[in-house]
Amino acid sequence: MTGTPSQIEWAELIQPRVNAEFDRVAKALRSAAANQVQQEQVNTVAIIGILEEKRVEVMANERAGYFIREWQEITDQVRRMISQDPRHRAIQANRAVEREKLTA
Repeated sequence: MTGTPSQIEWAELIQPRVNAEFDRVAKALRSAAANQVQQEQVNTVAIIGILEEKRVEVMANERAGYFIREWQEITDQVRRMISQDPRHRAIQANRAVEREKLTA
């Protein structure tokens, strides 16, 4: 990890909380998927895949300042990362089309 010794120490304290936040979101998505019909479940599993890719990207970041700046206070960072992904947007658009078909 790069940064000053105190930044690195601080970032190393933050990283487990970041990983735990990804775990929390993944658990919630898996729980939701367990109660969904097949196509919705497929979509949710795809979103979990996106989540896991984002986790790898975040945890691979070697800059201590990144964790301090972006993750010191954990709010909705994981949700925002997923919702900004083009694959997630495509899933959401497809869901909207399917809902439209059902109500037409």
